Amino acid sequence: MLKKYRYALIGLIQGALYSLVRCYSLTFRFHIENESPWLAFYHSGGRVLLCGWHQQFFAAIRHFKTYSIYSPSLMISQSKDGDIIAGIAKRSGWNPVRGSSSRNGGRALREMVEQLKATGLAAHIVDGPTGPAGIIKAGGLSLARSAGAVIVPFYISADRAWYFHSWDRFMLPKPFARVYLRFGNMLDFSSGESHEAFEDHRAELQQIMLPGLIS
Repeated sequence: MLKKYRYALIGLIQGALYSLVRCYSLTFRFHIENESPWLAFYHSGGRVLLCGWHQQFFAAIRHFKTYSIYSPSLMISQSKDGDIIAGIAKRSGWNPVRGSSSRNGGRALREMVEQLKATGLAAHIVDGPTGPAGIIKAGGLSLARSAGAVIVPFYISADRAWYFHSWDRFMLPKPFARVYLRFGNMLDFSSGESHEAFEDHRAELQQIMLPGLIS
């Protein structure tokens, strides 16, 4: 009986959580920095992959809904937690592509490449879904290179926040906190075909993004 109504129940949970996330996020006092350069590049026909840390993705949900008009995509793991996150992403106007480095990663990466080529905008969590924190995995760089996209790092900070005792020290801004969403410069890692060149680019991206990870 429970199996019969499983998807309906998941849908109700997803809807309730999305409403809760939206209402909670509306209390934030948002400040956006350095968004115009990459948006101008996108509107001129460029492709953009927004990259952030797992620690900070919750606080970005509210503002990232404004990008729904571009039909962007986001890779989400096929775990049970991923089912709920995918529902929230879909309600935010993002296209969830299910897969991770440990499960159906190749298929999901190919689908993400197709989606990014088609719409010009996607996002990627560089150390998710299981970490370790501060280590950039190869998927985001592979995606950007295959789709011919620039990488734009983004970082979230807040003047008041809770930090969970999880592998990523997940950040939850407190109600009415000042939340700062800062975009980095556009990064082009398309040069070089060798494994060594790829690893150099991955290490460079990690070095650029590490200062934005809150320890």
